[in-house]
Amino acid sequence: MIRTPLAATSLFAVIAMASQLVIPARAAEKGQLDTDPALFTVMAAINAAGYDTEVDSPSNHPLRKAVRDYLKSRDIPSLADLKAFYALRKLDDPTANLSQYISYALSVDGPPDFAYRYKASELPPDVGPLEGLSPLLAAFYKEGNLEEVWAKAQPAYDQMIEAYQPPVARAIAQSNAYLRNPTSGFLGRRFQIYLDLLAAPNQVQTRSYKDDYFIVVTPSRETQTEEVRHAYLHYLLDPLVLKFAEPLSRTRGLADLAEPAPALPEYYKTDYTLLATECLIKAVESRLMPVSKREAAVTQDLREGYVMTAAFANGLAAYEKQDQALRLYFPDLVDAIDLRREDKRLAGIEFLKDRPSKVATVVPAERTIELTGPQKALQDAESLYRDRKLEQAKNAYTKLLESTPDRAVHAKAYYGLARISVLEGHPENAAGLFQHTLESDPDPDVRGWSLVYLGRLYDAQGNREQATDNYKAALAVQGISPGARAAAEKGLKESFVKPK
Repeated sequence: MIRTPLAATSLFAVIAMASQLVIPARAAEKGQLDTDPALFTVMAAINAAGYDTEVDSPSNHPLRKAVRDYLKSRDIPSLADLKAFYALRKLDDPTANLSQYISYALSVDGPPDFAYRYKASELPPDVGPLEGLSPLLAAFYKEGNLEEVWAKAQPAYDQMIEAYQPPVARAIAQSNAYLRNPTSGFLGRRFQIYLDLLAAPNQVQTRSYKDDYFIVVTPSRETQTEEVRHAYLHYLLDPLVLKFAEPLSRTRGLADLAEPAPALPEYYKTDYTLLATECLIKAVESRLMPVSKREAAVTQDLREGYVMTAAFANGLAAYEKQDQALRLYFPDLVDAIDLRREDKRLAGIEFLKDRPSKVATVVPAERTIELTGPQKALQDAESLYRDRKLEQAKNAYTKLLESTPDRAVHAKAYYGLARISVLEGHPENAAGLFQHTLESDPDPDVRGWSLVYLGRLYDAQGNREQATDNYKAALAVQGISPGARAAAEKGLKESFVKPK
């Protein structure tokens, strides 16, 4: 491979100018506020492969353009496959498109192999469509000399870390003090903030995997301290609300009052504990404000549909007058909620028609659910398939077909066996198994992908008419996943060509 010293020099010069340093930057301390080579590599890769969201925004960090220009100047053999991979999985929603790659980056160990650090059952749903990215990323990392680029980019990251350290430290200390939390280590979980300079600006994305809670912050003209504090309060209060979900259930009727709120995101209307947690956090935030701003903040929250905020805020006023930590006082906080008073209060609230615009786009963390029985066995089979232990995966899927009458589980087992047949080069067997999948009771994601796979198999046989029929059938599936939709749309535009 031919190296390009001139391009490298140009890149590192831009990095130095972007950092605006007059003395060498100190290495950032490892801790809650840090950088991540896996995240850097993934973002560099998709920038080279076609990720152009807000590429001309003045809020971008100069490092993004410098890295993009540098990668354009290099001879990277794996880039063609990487571009094809990215184009096939690109989502129409820019936030969701970026989100899937952030989820992937936080789920792998990083260079040089980018192996998954979690079991299949612990991976976020949006990582599934990115299956096959790791080997491409490993080749890109080596061919693009990303190890050296990462090392040279550190001054730019150090500068952003230094800007965030004081306000974030204050926000975390303030939250711990109010909740009377002795340390940031809560219930054996880990909290980590990563800074990312290569993504579109004004993003705060949160993830909760197993015992790890991550926040990814992208460039912005001002530090997104309030958003980081909000995510940190989620890290502290999510397990608390889940722990006391049963006593909290007596207030579930309040959630019905949020149903007509146009500005309230739909996921809060379908998950009561998620809504209760968000209202509790907003109540805490109101109590951390100056007294003169509290009432207006709570009223604004109610108008947006966060119907329990006032009830929690009232209870927190009593909490502040006693000595227990909130994790111990929380049952009393719930018991103090007067449902009749809240009904009366909310009867006088006029909900906002539109969601207030915010500078930063905040992507909330998804909750992980512990699986048991056939679902656990299914996830274990998926883990074996993901690790390419195909014989073991085949046995696990077959055992599921024999051990349960659940047709939904059968559909996923047939789907797993069909994908294994594709990998093993048995297209006719794979087509039959995909048909079995469709004849069982597949969820929209499995149905959509099964039809996409069938379309590709027909394309490989030169039967374009049957292929397009399957792609169209996939697009007609209600609730099809964004990844399957993108694959079907691409299949309609051009015949599928099996990657080398």
